[in-house]
Amino acid sequence: MEQVNRGVAPGGKTASAEGEPRGNRGGDARGRTPWTRGRVLASLAVPVAGLLAFHSAVPNTVGNLGSLLETFLPWLGLTVPVLLVLALLRRSATATAATVLPAAAWAVLFGGLLPPTGPEAPYDLTVVQHNVNDENPDPAGTARALAQAGADLIALEELTPGALPVYGAALASGHPHRAVVGTVGLWSRHPLVDPRPVDIKPKDIEADWSRGLRAVVRGPSGDIAVYVAHLPSVRIGLPSGFSSGRRDESAAALGAAIGAEKLDRVILMGDLNGTLDDRGLAPVISRMTPAEEGFGFSWPAALPLARIDHVMTRAATPVTTWALPPTGSDHLPIAARIKIWP
Repeated sequence: MEQVNRGVAPGGKTASAEGEPRGNRGGDARGRTPWTRGRVLASLAVPVAGLLAFHSAVPNTVGNLGSLLETFLPWLGLTVPVLLVLALLRRSATATAATVLPAAAWAVLFGGLLPPTGPEAPYDLTVVQHNVNDENPDPAGTARALAQAGADLIALEELTPGALPVYGAALASGHPHRAVVGTVGLWSRHPLVDPRPVDIKPKDIEADWSRGLRAVVRGPSGDIAVYVAHLPSVRIGLPSGFSSGRRDESAAALGAAIGAEKLDRVILMGDLNGTLDDRGLAPVISRMTPAEEGFGFSWPAALPLARIDHVMTRAATPVTTWALPPTGSDHLPIAARIKIWP
């Protein structure tokens, strides 16, 4: 008579009726379950979430790593889908759940940048900010594009003596009022008064260097102080790392000038060579309200990776902002609509 030995697997292990070792449902051949697999992947999600949530704690003492991280901070969000796909391929419940941490941190930081779905709020002015590039191969085409943008105010940086007449001629009909200081300029539909330089020159620059402008726009319902600024460039390299000392010094000077401004309503437009998350721009950002709807990456124009061209206001409300199509510059023009008067 043949004896049926149910429940005993080869090797003496107790088995279920289906032949699977008891206590190993959902596990693999090595006994790992979806909750015990993928712990390494899960551990990677934690520091990503930490960098997003506590980026200001990363010090600038070595190579300005904190500012470098903050310059490209939104791109850390790309790690979320990568980790999620790897977790699903690994069939790891632990790693899948862990991706919630960086996803939530990214959503808190940048979820508010997504454009609203409702009707656009009323606005009073449309402004355009553009670093036109001093090596622009087509200043005439750039000038035509700016003239057709429908802006009330146009702020330009990296103006050269040779290109200035080209921009002046193209913008004159729609923007008859202009102020130019050094390599920055402002064109306006409304009268401009009291144009003057703003000293944002770093102390170690001895050459002629004028990249700050302040003028008063005589708007239909009151005066507005308008600043145009081009802060020094930053550099990434060895052994210095992220070199932003001049930019930071210039930002402090610009912030002090805006802080001393006597007019209540202020608009700042410029290439600030830094993102809104970069602590180096804190002296400016702390005094202003940025136009930050959407990500608005403006540089480099061929593959925009960072928003370094900005429109900011004081005692006025940015309604919406967007990037305009590429010109001959290595930056994209940035446009914004602003509510100035009640």
